[in-house]
Amino acid sequence: MPNTTDRALIAGIANCDAQALRELYNRHSSRVYNTALTYLQNETDAEEVSQDVFTKVWRSAAGFKAESQVTTWLYRIAVNTSLTALKKKQRRGIFGMINPGQDPPDFHHPEAKLEEREENKAIFSAIYRLPDRQKTAFVLSYVEELPRQQVADIMGLSLKAVEGLLMRAKKSLRNTIER
Repeated sequence: MPNTTDRALIAGIANCDAQALRELYNRHSSRVYNTALTYLQNETDAEEVSQDVFTKVWRSAAGFKAESQVTTWLYRIAVNTSLTALKKKQRRGIFGMINPGQDPPDFHHPEAKLEEREENKAIFSAIYRLPDRQKTAFVLSYVEELPRQQVADIMGLSLKAVEGLLMRAKKSLRNTIER
């Protein structure tokens, strides 16, 4: 199956082909995981969200309309699942108590070089505080390095709207980091 297209894999998954799901997972799980990790800033939570994403793919493959790339669809599921998990995490503190003003986690990206850890910590802390739409535009554009049009497709927005979100996100990040 290594030469099979992503769309053919989705068609296989829609027909309950577990091997097609394994192949799609092997191709895209690291992207999904990295996206979730950037949002949640916790490796265990990111792994859980990654599994949830591919469970959703299994359940909804038959509904894939092929109007976009498979990767666009996967990112949309990953972003939405990550945002939902993040909101749950932020609403609940220890023992399920409500904790709306929760500080960002003390997060060090596992791939960050030792000498860059403090700078990365400040950046990820600032990203964590961005409003959801700005965070999504920023993460997909600058962390995942997706083309702006694909970011717009994932978010269901115009290219101009994404560029506006990115301008506001960069300004907010700059202000937060410079303090």
